Amino acid sequence: MGWRSRGDRLFSECERAGRVLKTGAARSTPSTLSLPLPSSFPPSPPRFPPSAAFLTVMSPVALSALIAFAAATTGVLAQDGTATSFVPLASKHFNYPDGIPYQADTDDLVRGRQSGYNRCNSTTEGPDSMCQTAFVNHLDDFCLWAPPKPDSTIGDTEGEEVAWCTKKGRGTRLIPAGALTGVQYIKTPGYIQVVGFIDQTKINIKADDGGGELDPHGADLRGNPLGGLVYSNGFGNNNDSYTQVEEWHNFMGSNSFCFKVCDPSGPNAAQLCQHIYDRIGVAYNCPSAAKDGTFEYCEGENQDPPGIYTQNGQVMTYSQPPESLGPISSMPYDPKIPASSNCVQIPSSALFTDLVAATGASSASGSASGSGSGAPAAPTGSGKASGGASGSATRSGSSAGPSSTGGSQGDNNAAGAIGVSVLSTIAGVMAAVAFLA
Repeated sequence: MGWRSRGDRLFSECERAGRVLKTGAARSTPSTLSLPLPSSFPPSPPRFPPSAAFLTVMSPVALSALIAFAAATTGVLAQDGTATSFVPLASKHFNYPDGIPYQADTDDLVRGRQSGYNRCNSTTEGPDSMCQTAFVNHLDDFCLWAPPKPDSTIGDTEGEEVAWCTKKGRGTRLIPAGALTGVQYIKTPGYIQVVGFIDQTKINIKADDGGGELDPHGADLRGNPLGGLVYSNGFGNNNDSYTQVEEWHNFMGSNSFCFKVCDPSGPNAAQLCQHIYDRIGVAYNCPSAAKDGTFEYCEGENQDPPGIYTQNGQVMTYSQPPESLGPISSMPYDPKIPASSNCVQIPSSALFTDLVAATGASSASGSASGSGSGAPAAPTGSGKASGGASGSATRSGSSAGPSSTGGSQGDNNAAGAIGVSVLSTIAGVMAAVAFLA
């Protein structure tokens, strides 16, 4: 079903190892997964040999990763050798716009420093922007995380992703016109979510990249991207009032995406925006009825939290197996698409009026200059979709995920087919081992 990103694979290994140290037993995983995957899922890409030392449970590398992870969370990896008070990204709070720091992550730990900046305005906007502050507001007003350099994979650049948005005025890069080919925006009692289809090469993602998950946690709790902040004006009645979203996840790859932001005031934000099921993709983390070629906004019910399902009247929790057991070839349940209603379709030409045709992929990695130029520019988007409505519908279902209406792109358009393309984590872990030696 695809690889996970390097950081979250390491996080899972550390989490499992931590439980071994604390309780003497690793988290249980299902011995068999009997139900087939939805037919839209492509086969997993080739994997490193399972006999490789870094894939074995509690191998020396995994142990060193655990040590690095524990050290990072207690703040002892500061470059100056002094103990610091480490604060996970998901626990940092900044008011928008005046409270935004130049960089949300000021640490210099195993993964280095934050590559971009969070204080973004008119001086940073453009194809070379390294802005790492994103927004999810409405059908015509959202951002996606994607690489700063062309022909990149999500797995190799997860800590460096920058914001690509549909609106000017945020100091970010703009998603090129025509890149988005179908989007469903849905607001539920617990979250806001955009799911859709995109020509990912236009936002610097390699054409055949199965992608991966971005979230505010990561292996070292610094987030992917490092220091990435997310805001929304969709949780209140004032479009000019922005709420920082501490729990979110963004799946990118296979020419599809999902960006879900969970209401911080809700009782179930962390569960609805889970970050531990990165190997099973959009279909299981963001089940929806999105279709390629359709742009619509809807109201809806909350999905079941990822990994939670009902079988024979009993509520069950899925445990994602470690990568050392090989590719996930089947699942014990099918994702259930929550009911949606009051869906309104709008032509894309009426939605993304700020976007311009791409003149070539961006090649600049960008750099932060100075400390910004004052407070960030006020966003120009209204937070509401504009244009004429062309219909409404009420839906519920249990299919795996978004479907393509044109058929020309086949399975590549299945937003459920999110894998993660990665290279080895050896270099990063060896750096941690050397640092701790």
